[in-house]
Amino acid sequence: MMGVVFKRILSKLLALFVFKFFQKYSKGVGYNKLFLLLKKPLEVLILLLTFYFAFEMLHFPDEWNMVTIEQFGLRLILIRVFQILIVGAFTWILLRLIDFFGVVFTYRAKQTESKTDDQIVPFVKDMGKVFVIIFSFFFILGTIFQLNIASLIAGLGIGGLAVALAAKESLENLFGSFTIFLDKPFVIGDLIRVGTVEGTVEKIGFRSTRIRTAEKGFVTVPNKKMVDSELDNLSNRTQRRVRFNVGLKYETKGSELKGIIGDIRDYLLLHPAISKTELLVNLHNFDSGSLNILVNCFVNTLDYDIYLATREELNYKVMEIIEKHGSAFSYPVNAVVVKEKKR
Repeated sequence: MMGVVFKRILSKLLALFVFKFFQKYSKGVGYNKLFLLLKKPLEVLILLLTFYFAFEMLHFPDEWNMVTIEQFGLRLILIRVFQILIVGAFTWILLRLIDFFGVVFTYRAKQTESKTDDQIVPFVKDMGKVFVIIFSFFFILGTIFQLNIASLIAGLGIGGLAVALAAKESLENLFGSFTIFLDKPFVIGDLIRVGTVEGTVEKIGFRSTRIRTAEKGFVTVPNKKMVDSELDNLSNRTQRRVRFNVGLKYETKGSELKGIIGDIRDYLLLHPAISKTELLVNLHNFDSGSLNILVNCFVNTLDYDIYLATREELNYKVMEIIEKHGSAFSYPVNAVVVKEKKR
């Protein structure tokens, strides 16, 4: 009864004890974070232990025919269920401790300039959780059900092969994650394009990579696809490209056309934010309804807002230059020819 009444107090004291034990390793993360993570599993563990010891001390009527734990019966089943639940509660606590250390190391990773540690932390955290769950599973089989784990693993045979084949996709994603960490085609925070998905990498996990798109969507891409598909790391660009066609009406004279092209080129050469390499301003082609001038240049920035502002400034300048030379933009015209019928 005491465990039920004081479970919150006991869980708080236990969380404080654990925090004191790990305090020197948890700089930057306070006790409240640990308590929020451990509160529920500790309360469940206290309740289970309370019921377990109460059940052990109970004396059942002879009419119930409750045989001893050495014999198969209701008592043995209940004891085994309690033991499994207790192991489950301890596993839950270990998983929450891994989450706590994940928060601690994430905080430390943010203090460094390198982005490598930012992506290692969630990966190691997920891997640690997998190992804890697997260990708990085999612990239950070996300790509670007293099975020979070594013989069990050796005896899997064809069944183990079938499980391996069924887990083929998961293993491919796991190897994909190792490739990402070793080859480093991108890190957390990079803007990438893979297949039809484009966005910022927010998490590189044990099985998949999570990307925040420009529409604020959260796309999960399997690591196998991240490795096998063509991947463009847009954050590794040194510049942003501007490329467009200016369509002028056919009434534009040759001298006017040369003047427009020359003024646009001179403006780009003098602009401080535009690279002087691979700068092209040329009469590109003769379209069905316009004379097309190709403008191609690179803006010396990765900031999308600065890029848009520079491009807008260039567009207004092109309009001003065309107006200055007495020309105008072309627009679609459908010519209708009417033939007079002879009488």
